[in-house]
Amino acid sequence: MVFADRLIQQIDGALRVMSGVAVAGRPTPAAGIQEVSMDSTARRHSAGLMRVNHVGEVCAQALYQAQSRFARNEDVRKQLEHAGREEEDHLAWTAQRLKELGSRPSLLNPLWYSGAYVLGAVAATLGDARSLGFVVETERQVEAHLNDHMGRLPAEDMKSLAIVSQMSVDEAEHGSAAKELGARDVPPPAQLVMRAMAKVMTTTAYYI
Repeated sequence: MVFADRLIQQIDGALRVMSGVAVAGRPTPAAGIQEVSMDSTARRHSAGLMRVNHVGEVCAQALYQAQSRFARNEDVRKQLEHAGREEEDHLAWTAQRLKELGSRPSLLNPLWYSGAYVLGAVAATLGDARSLGFVVETERQVEAHLNDHMGRLPAEDMKSLAIVSQMSVDEAEHGSAAKELGARDVPPPAQLVMRAMAKVMTTTAYYI
């Protein structure tokens, strides 16, 4: 029954991600921040950046679902599931912000999700230490990417900035938790491949 329950949960999670339905367990950090007027160029730029961030959360859902599905240690599985739930908050926050900006998620989300799930499954089959190392490196790169976005968002878009700022804090915590559970470093060549793949994804998602 435990296996069946987890399988059902993961199928449900995948369907919710693919259909654009996400439920946040925490209120959006943008709550209470007044929407301000932005010109069309600034609004499009904010929307492009938040679409990239939303794609990152689609991928995070796939990665954590795959890695938790194939984790061997129960403590590792629980941490991956916990991180996945917080990443769903990010997914919901960024989706809501895209709507507020009058934009939409990436049209390629099914592709991003599928590719990330395969990567997560492969990482998990290498053992928990390697899988956790993949989490550490992924979260390190995502945190750097979010910090870059904080400097690129239009100064007046405080709502998006609040969301991205909290996401960065959460990503750092997920990486630290994975380290404490015994993460093994990802080899430098694999890190370079991960960066290259992320570059393709973020560049494409800004527009599509």
